[in-house]
Amino acid sequence: MACCWLLVFVWVWWLPFMFAGGKEQQGEGCSAERCGNLTISDPFWLTDLETGRSCGSLDFEVNCNNSIPVLRSSGSTGLSGFAIKDILHEERSLHVVDLHKEEDFNVSNGCHFPRWNTSRKLGHPFKVNPINLNLIFYNCTKTVALVEVRCVNTSNAFVCAGVRYYMTGGYAGYALEGCDAIVVPVLGSLGEVNASNYKRLISDGFVLTWDPPPARKFFNRQSSFYEVRR
Repeated sequence: MACCWLLVFVWVWWLPFMFAGGKEQQGEGCSAERCGNLTISDPFWLTDLETGRSCGSLDFEVNCNNSIPVLRSSGSTGLSGFAIKDILHEERSLHVVDLHKEEDFNVSNGCHFPRWNTSRKLGHPFKVNPINLNLIFYNCTKTVALVEVRCVNTSNAFVCAGVRYYMTGGYAGYALEGCDAIVVPVLGSLGEVNASNYKRLISDGFVLTWDPPPARKFFNRQSSFYEVRR
């Protein structure tokens, strides 16, 4: 009997630590906060630099860098991720700018030709919205009949604009022999996008959509197991 009472005592003593651990791991509800001119609210949340604690899904964590909200789900750090210009919660869409691409084409002595498609940097819940058009940058071994891009790390760089965005990545029709292609989504209307304005188009950004985060888990204080609230 004494052994049974000891087990009960240990279980009761350990229960608060179980609750605290669950709370630390899953985080609490996130309150809306300002970063620059934008309010960051659920499911997005701002990084707490003082405590380092999370209060939501890590996919929706946002850094506030010099009053610029930057999506951390891109897998990038600092200002090389996606700057958020606007959030439309009803449509689950974001107006963002690929800061790395913007930096590539705004160096003092020309540009650095990009190495990755923008979509490759996106975290799992995010997708490029099909309303976007694409710029396709070509790094070629010879001259082709397209708008030239003067970059410091390549001699035959060109750009094509106004290409429809395909969720399946069907760009085979735009492949050029002897050229590597990089795809960058931009806003604009079909037939009205001018490839010569590639710097401005990149700075104007594009639209992302997101899937809802998974249901949050929490401890039911009346039992010792997890429940899921949807």
